[in-house]
Amino acid sequence: MTVDLLLGLQWGDEGKGKIVDVLTSKYDIIARFQGGPNAGHTLEFDGIKHVLRTIPSGIFHKTAVNIIGNGVVIDPVVFQKELEGLEKFNMDVKSKLLISRKAHLILPTHRLLDAASEASKGKAKIGSTLKGIGPTYMDKTGRNGIRVGDIELADFKERYRSLADKHEAMIAFYDVDMQYNLQEMEAEFFEAVEVLKTLQFIDSEEYLNSAMKAGKSILAEGAQGSLLDIDFGTYPFVTSSNTTAAGACTGLGIAPNKVKDVFGIFKAYTTRVGSGPFPTELFDEDGQTMAKVGNEFGSVTGRARRCGWLDLVALKYAVQVNGVTQLYMMKGDVLSGFDTLKICTGYKYKGEVINHLPYNIEEENVTPVFVEKKGWQADLTGMTKYDELPIELKDYIEFIEKEVEVPIKVISVGPDRTQTIMK
Repeated sequence: MTVDLLLGLQWGDEGKGKIVDVLTSKYDIIARFQGGPNAGHTLEFDGIKHVLRTIPSGIFHKTAVNIIGNGVVIDPVVFQKELEGLEKFNMDVKSKLLISRKAHLILPTHRLLDAASEASKGKAKIGSTLKGIGPTYMDKTGRNGIRVGDIELADFKERYRSLADKHEAMIAFYDVDMQYNLQEMEAEFFEAVEVLKTLQFIDSEEYLNSAMKAGKSILAEGAQGSLLDIDFGTYPFVTSSNTTAAGACTGLGIAPNKVKDVFGIFKAYTTRVGSGPFPTELFDEDGQTMAKVGNEFGSVTGRARRCGWLDLVALKYAVQVNGVTQLYMMKGDVLSGFDTLKICTGYKYKGEVINHLPYNIEEENVTPVFVEKKGWQADLTGMTKYDELPIELKDYIEFIEKEVEVPIKVISVGPDRTQTIMK
């Protein structure tokens, strides 16, 4: 069997959690391949709203096995709270959730380092979520990191102490005013590690490749979005991992020729959290309406998301980099009520109009070029078939398909898993 990928194509928050939840019934295994607890996947069903941070979004389906891959970084404290949040659902988490021994651990001092580093930058800060994810990936690439498999070793606490002491020296180097009680944080950390030890640790690359040979179907789930990729995103305002399709191979230990379909998720408009360039950002009443109707606040951080019109230049770029085979459009319902919709089809860049993403898209370098489309007034949230959608929305969808040359197979018209139209 092969592996299908599910990826966000914008700056995150596209609605991946809901779509994974919708798709899960078709797969035997759901595997998360990168990122950490800064990524929140919101699922809504049966009147319940639940946010997952590290655990794959297939956890609510009875038969799916969920794997946290080697490319993920895990904060045991956050993970423990996530597990506690699942207790009310009476599910057998221990048999359904497997963790790669090669996944790296976020230590309390990683979080402190993150805060010290960001504070030292002043106005130049990149908008970190301060979850310790960047410093953890830095230790990974610097070959200093502590992995899940190290928990099973006799000298785990000595390894921890050595790295934590090094971090404290680095925190002092930043020379920022920080008050913290590391002893208290460490007590919480080691308690959470004991909880982590009650779950199954696996050699995930062996597990997944054996599963493929056995004919199991696998869906690889990404976190954040393609425009936050450490290599292909709007650097330096990016995350610390590869959020694109290539990251699934390195984050799970699967070969590129095992990847079949790549499902790309995007919003009918564009949002961004934190700092960084955003060519189609709106600062007017339209942007405020999108934010209000779309409830555009981070599911983990609570931070308000910046809103703007759909950017097809950036979307085409993400489709190209990921090899997307199917598109899923989220939050079409949020655009109901606009008389006119705008779509960015190009940028004015250095005296000419281009339709590819250049090296730098800061506002002093690019000006978006828009086409206008007629809006619709209909409430989409109760619609269940493509034929029921207003003609203006169908025109909007068909225009996007023609521009990016990939079919839109799913249109989401609300947060619940039932509010999903297959085209």
